[in-house]
Amino acid sequence: MITTPITTLLGIRHPILLAPMGDTAGGRLAAAVSAAGGLGLIGGGYADPDWLTTELAAAGDACVGVGFITFALDQRPGALRLALDTHPPAIQLSFGDPRPYADDIHNSGALLICQVQTSEEIAHAVAAGADVIIAQGQDAGGHGRPDRGTMGLIPSVVDMVAPLPVVAAGGIADGRGLAAALMLGAAGITMGTRFLASTAALSSPAEAAALVAARSGDTVRTSVFDVVRGPAWPAGHDGRVVRNRLTDEWNDRHDLIDAERMFRTAAADDYAVRPLWAGEGLDLIDGIESPESIVLGIVAEAAQLIMSSGQLIAADVGAVDAGGGVRPRVAKVSEPRRVPS
Repeated sequence: MITTPITTLLGIRHPILLAPMGDTAGGRLAAAVSAAGGLGLIGGGYADPDWLTTELAAAGDACVGVGFITFALDQRPGALRLALDTHPPAIQLSFGDPRPYADDIHNSGALLICQVQTSEEIAHAVAAGADVIIAQGQDAGGHGRPDRGTMGLIPSVVDMVAPLPVVAAGGIADGRGLAAALMLGAAGITMGTRFLASTAALSSPAEAAALVAARSGDTVRTSVFDVVRGPAWPAGHDGRVVRNRLTDEWNDRHDLIDAERMFRTAAADDYAVRPLWAGEGLDLIDGIESPESIVLGIVAEAAQLIMSSGQLIAADVGAVDAGGGVRPRVAKVSEPRRVPS
């Protein structure tokens, strides 16, 4: 077990969260991740009440949270009440201002998790009283911003929001990613693509096979799918997908009529045209596993890496003194850097 502020705050055994992927992080997957010791979050996505009702029922009595695209709640605020009525441990809000919904979430007894990428989003999350901050790098699959990579973003956000716990998102798919995130100051990780390639995801056999076959270098950030199918996303956002015929032709020509026709006539599982949302962790995914196997395997690998990392520390032999002998050098412990408020 790896104990962090996240495991303590959320009451979970392992510092791993399921990214609430719309349409694919259903109740069964969320329940399985929670049963494995992480926190599963149902992907409330665009706040479709019918879909959400079905997936909340599929989760049964499992302790699962729900995540929403925040700007979708502005159009369908009733979906939040639907989720809160099930007494979830946490609600995650992404892509929008969480402040209008913070009081309802906290008054229900749920924790507020806010996903951020920009300074403005961080300010809104802190003002909303967020209990957990998710810092999403552009390495992530699905929607986000193309601005900053996970490696540089995480320690920056950790410093900006301390002492709030930060969860790392973007391109993480194994124990090395969890160990690295912890060293960057995060208190845990959230994964989408890795759990999409699992036995409990709402993914078709064609989607699962395509994920295993694709590599990180096959992914590209694009806005074409938001253009041809809607809804429109705020400026500055796009999505990371496995590149296909539609993304290539869109990037070459930007022919909207042809792109819409191609998308409309393609079969739902034709990923030569339809979006296969995936992050840069694809190189680390070579099979479809159960959520339990994924969680336990990642934690075991991370724990082993952390425990063995002491072997990398070499004694400092110091400097040669005037008599030619070795003078031990005493390491100075610096004061922690203070971040301006």
